[in-house]
Amino acid sequence: MQRFDETTGFLIADPDLDYITSMPDYSSVLKAANPLILSASGWRKIFAIDGNEESTTEKISQQDYIIASIMALSFSVFIKKRVTERQPLILIGMDSRFTGPAITDAMTRIFLSQNIDVRSLFIVAAPEIMAYSSVAMEVDGFAYISASHNPIGHNGLKFGANGGVYGGDESKELISNFKELLTNKNIIKTVENSLLKLDKNKYISVINSIPAWKKKTYNEYLNFTKAVLADSNESKSINAMQVKLKTAAETKKIGIISELNGSARTLSIDKDILEGYGISVKSINNKPREIVHRIVPEGFSLDTCREELESQYEHDKRYILGYVPDNDGDRGNLVYLDEKTGNAKILEAQEVFALAVLSELAFMILNEKTGSKPLAIAVNGPTSMRIDSIAKTFNIKVFRAEVGEANVVNLAKELRKKGYLVRILGEGSNGGNITYPAAVRDPINTVFSVIKLILFKDLFKLWCKLSGQEDNYMTKYKSGYGISDVLATLPSFTTTSAYNDNAIMKITTSDHRKLKKNYEEIFLKDWDQKKDILKEDFEILSWREVNYEIQDEKTGFGQNFRSGMEKGGLKIIFSGKDGIDTDYIWMRGSGTEPVFRILADCIGNDPKREEWLLKWHRSMIERADKL
Repeated sequence: MQRFDETTGFLIADPDLDYITSMPDYSSVLKAANPLILSASGWRKIFAIDGNEESTTEKISQQDYIIASIMALSFSVFIKKRVTERQPLILIGMDSRFTGPAITDAMTRIFLSQNIDVRSLFIVAAPEIMAYSSVAMEVDGFAYISASHNPIGHNGLKFGANGGVYGGDESKELISNFKELLTNKNIIKTVENSLLKLDKNKYISVINSIPAWKKKTYNEYLNFTKAVLADSNESKSINAMQVKLKTAAETKKIGIISELNGSARTLSIDKDILEGYGISVKSINNKPREIVHRIVPEGFSLDTCREELESQYEHDKRYILGYVPDNDGDRGNLVYLDEKTGNAKILEAQEVFALAVLSELAFMILNEKTGSKPLAIAVNGPTSMRIDSIAKTFNIKVFRAEVGEANVVNLAKELRKKGYLVRILGEGSNGGNITYPAAVRDPINTVFSVIKLILFKDLFKLWCKLSGQEDNYMTKYKSGYGISDVLATLPSFTTTSAYNDNAIMKITTSDHRKLKKNYEEIFLKDWDQKKDILKEDFEILSWREVNYEIQDEKTGFGQNFRSGMEKGGLKIIFSGKDGIDTDYIWMRGSGTEPVFRILADCIGNDPKREEWLLKWHRSMIERADKL
């Protein structure tokens, strides 16, 4: 009998459905698994049965059902290795993709057959399930079905525990488990035997318990987010922050457009928590699967929100900000209202991160939250050097890791062990931020960082004072400042958007080791030919190479500064007078998509400079790919 979710009306599963009678052959499963991408950022492929990456079908193939089952078996091995004295307990949830329930059905059946207890949350935002995993001490891990910002026909998995996804050695172990199981020619029989062991009544009980666990998770996430905002678990501090924000919001009233694009955040805390802190909210596309534009919250994907914000501002001047999340709701980018022109504008991902960093660092220093510990920021390789400039103003160190949220989170953990206080971290190239003790990006935390910057005038004043712009602050303060005024005070950099067409390359080789070696040889020749032009046109006098692998940042030229498959990021940093870094070019093969990503980051508001460096960078990669 089919079971449906009481909130959305969507099909959860049919516990009576028997998959044993129609098991696919081994070779067809291997073929179906061939396009699967496995990385610390997620396991992803097109799961829609019609193969269309924009498909809205709920059906997956028999082969993909087996692949999902093998994924569950690989996690079962992983969890049982760590939990030996009792029955393991895991959470399972999904974003709002149409194929999520079918994948969850396969995985839940396998987990139960492997004697693993399951709390199912059905559609739930990624930060929500992760926050619950960090506060529910009895939970041993989570499996989250999502393909993040990939198109809607894609799907996949993130595994993790204690508030964040696995990275490093744990991620490698899970991938190794999966590959080992997949290459076993008897794996179909193993899955079949596991499904035969399923206690159907226990599965029905898991489904029936979904509403109760969703309510529990919602409340825990709400409380957790309040603690993050207050930077404290004490109820006194949490209440004080709420009062402080509400009081400030009574003076400068703020309204926000919440354009949720049918994501998992449609069922989350957004409206409740924002309104609870005195912020007016208008939500649109706020039903799950009400997906009206591409999932990645970049560029034209924010046009719907921008247009709604502009329209709303015409008759209600409170509305000055809007945000759009991706489908799992762990990242979001912003639009803002330029109050001088009445036009709504899209913030670049790097600008969003810069505003959040500026706000949180100023708040920490102004409220003397640092104690005796030095402050640090953890970011990924392609985060703009704008962050380095902001950090330098506050006398704070910046550390960089490889692309991948888990890499940045784990770098922050290592820094804390060394005595640093790391309040804010993230991947500037993707937008959004991670605010400790959260271990995942969360658009609500991003929105509140920007709100604090607007409502708490002393934050902007401190920034202007430390950056030598105090006169600018006094001028803005007298007339009332907005987001556009804060943006005007940020260090000026021009950076390729991660989702600009020019930031993505298709390459023919899968051998990244060879590609990088060829690239370095070409770069040395090109540098000799172009160094006079670079000096004359851009005042670039020198360079150095940096490679990023997991949490390591290695400065040096050549293969001796890389290891393994060499799938990490490679960056050439350019310097000008007095050895001051001014620009960089960066490249890396994507871990979750069959593309090669590149970008240029350039000092100043100079699109032509960025265009020239990026074009040169692309040319060198193209030539390296042909050798």
